[in-house]
Amino acid sequence: MTTTAPVLYESKGSPNARRVRFFISEKGIVIPMKAVDLGAKEQFSDAFRAINPRSQVPALALTDGPVIAEVLAIWRYLEEAYPQTLLLGTTPTSKALVTMWERRAELDGFVPVMEGVRNAVAGLKGRALAGPHAYDQIPELVERSKQRVANFFADFNERLGTVRYVAGDEFSAADITTLVTVDFAVNALKMPISAELTGFQRWYDEISARPGAAA
Repeated sequence: MTTTAPVLYESKGSPNARRVRFFISEKGIVIPMKAVDLGAKEQFSDAFRAINPRSQVPALALTDGPVIAEVLAIWRYLEEAYPQTLLLGTTPTSKALVTMWERRAELDGFVPVMEGVRNAVAGLKGRALAGPHAYDQIPELVERSKQRVANFFADFNERLGTVRYVAGDEFSAADITTLVTVDFAVNALKMPISAELTGFQRWYDEISARPGAAA
């Protein structure tokens, strides 16, 4: 158990940073946060590159020196350092299921939304992939991204017609990634959950009402 809280570098405009804020809120812990202005490209400043050379948020700076980047790595640290309210599973089986379903939510939902956005938004020209390197946009990918998101919605609707939460009987990090993905799709691609996806909508209404969803 750490005695001094680390510092989270984040941005309200980053869906990945929201995944970490949601996680922190659900664990009921307090982590100091410092905002990084993505609109002003502060992530590319020398000061922030010294914190995270990949020029991405979120990044968790520990009091003893190391900086942990990547959402799953930050989650893992927080889960171990603050073991109250476990969100990555409580048994060998549930831990595996949370990892499996969170991974599916990220690969089948979150990544396609990000792909669609970064290849469509004019302000991201030359920045089609996040990180330290420049990549040209490929506009032709946008429609494929939307189809992938639609398939993700349908697949998770089927899943959530049989279980309460994404990974099974307990709220977990898999629900966090899935909710952030849905809101990201709604806001950035104008793709809400369609009316016929009743299982998904039931789940969404429940999870979006949790206090952590507003983090």
